[in-house]
Amino acid sequence: MAERLINLDDRFWNRLLKAIEEGQVVPVIGSQLLTWNDQDKMQSLQQRVAMRVLEFYKVDATSVTLTPHRELHEVVTLLKPNANLQDLYGDIAEALDAVTKEPDFKLPGSIEKLAAISSFKLLVTLTPDNLLAQALRKRFAVNEIVHSPNLPTSEAGDLSVDWLKKPGEVNLLYLFGKAKSTPVFAIHDEDTLEYAHNLLSRGSNVPLRFLGELQQRGLLFIGSNFPDWLSRFLLRLTNQTRLADKKTRAWLVEDANIRPELALFLRGFSRETDIISELSPQDFVKELYARWLVRNSPASGPDNTNQNQAHDPLNVAFFISYSRATDLPAAENLYQTLREQGLAESEIWFDRTAIEPGGNFQKLIYDGIRSCRYFLPLISAAADRFDEKFFYREWNAALDRSKGIISKV
Repeated sequence: MAERLINLDDRFWNRLLKAIEEGQVVPVIGSQLLTWNDQDKMQSLQQRVAMRVLEFYKVDATSVTLTPHRELHEVVTLLKPNANLQDLYGDIAEALDAVTKEPDFKLPGSIEKLAAISSFKLLVTLTPDNLLAQALRKRFAVNEIVHSPNLPTSEAGDLSVDWLKKPGEVNLLYLFGKAKSTPVFAIHDEDTLEYAHNLLSRGSNVPLRFLGELQQRGLLFIGSNFPDWLSRFLLRLTNQTRLADKKTRAWLVEDANIRPELALFLRGFSRETDIISELSPQDFVKELYARWLVRNSPASGPDNTNQNQAHDPLNVAFFISYSRATDLPAAENLYQTLREQGLAESEIWFDRTAIEPGGNFQKLIYDGIRSCRYFLPLISAAADRFDEKFFYREWNAALDRSKGIISKV
């Protein structure tokens, strides 16, 4: 293999995590992460959707051989001569909706782990489904930004100017559209080419502010599985200068079938781009998530006996917010009541320690608010007499997050 060898040692992970925690890395998520094991057989969302579309058109799936993670393009190519292309968008959107609403469907574990890394405030998905948004919305308010040349102008969006001042919100860009019943998302390679051209030409609905932020940050491409030409294009598009003068880092986390031509090109013309194929995209996210948890583990008791035990954002159910000066006994009683109901200590975010000005605990507190399923504020007349206390900031952060949560009746 021609690419520069990357040693995935502690120094590599610490450097990457430090950059992530500083907001200098944006994950770009591809179809290889949308997979799960079903009876010891690897399944992918794209494969399941493609099979459902073949059923719609009464095509025997056993007579068709499809390339992994290229199934949708190949099914559209197969059906296109005899099908109405406009109808195919609606059929694919319907198939996607049907697959994700099956009783036994679960969000892929890799997507949930990635979404739980609260240091990510900007994310990009290369697929038209909303699975990443679903995972993020369990813990954050999500501002979804869709790039599509055919999207009505009234539905177009971009990063807000003050996005960094919204601690409970993350921003998710659908680079190739989001699935709907109309042609506003990419379903085959020619669509992808058109979307890429629209970005390059600064055509319709291009999120210029989001694109500008991508050009100033390192990009972590995970499981994109794109053709060689598109991988090169995306790297150039998200860089302010030509690749030979690239100032920001990029990492391509792909399965082991990296194309030698791409590796040779990057070695010669994009020395700041590293190919990582030692770990699968799923294993890479698993390792990244585990190490992030260790680095972001708050103390869990008054004597800090469990200081090195990480709070897992995927497991936190309740966040108890209270005024330490007036309501600590009531908060202790609430905590004990939850424990008596069978909740584990790791499922309850309860800080018994004082918040020091400028301390890292403030970041940990905000991470806890973004990660919990239920926010429990203790409101008392004594606490209400304060004009300014840190718990007011906690409540405001929780309100910020609640604005992005869609109620389901």
